[in-house]
Amino acid sequence: MILYHSNKLHQQPRVLFCTTRKRQQENEKCFSSSRHIARDKEQLSRMGISHVVNAAAGRFHLETGPKFYKDLPVDYYGIEAEDSPNFDLSIYFYPVARYIRAALNSPRGKVLVHCAMGISRSATLVLAFLMICEDMSLADAIQAVRSHRGICPNSGFLEQLRELDLRLGREKRARARTY
Repeated sequence: MILYHSNKLHQQPRVLFCTTRKRQQENEKCFSSSRHIARDKEQLSRMGISHVVNAAAGRFHLETGPKFYKDLPVDYYGIEAEDSPNFDLSIYFYPVARYIRAALNSPRGKVLVHCAMGISRSATLVLAFLMICEDMSLADAIQAVRSHRGICPNSGFLEQLRELDLRLGREKRARARTY
């Protein structure tokens, strides 16, 4: 996996990208950012973004829906997620992971996962993707992302990720016992 962020903060906020272990020869496939990149259509075009996951859709702060991207060849997935420890973001972990995986498997597929600040909701969804699709533990996913981008999922999201980590660990051990 490769992670990256831009140091040109005066030009754009930090951006994380990762390629899957299975696709190490490819670059810059999955990006995570704040609203600034998500609202910069010119930058999205330059980056070749084909899919957008908005974790702050609708009434929860940021409207960059399908109408916003109508003049770009972008497939949109919006989640009305509140950045609150009481919000259950875990119900989106598997659907978003499947969406990202399908996008990355499509020709020229590049995904932007964003929220308002790019540090809690979108980071949580990227961490869940790495855990589900890349078979990473929560600790490994956090370490990988934090080594390249500052993230700060809220306490409720961290608890949901911890529960996902425990469940994935149990499933992995159960599969190992069947062999």
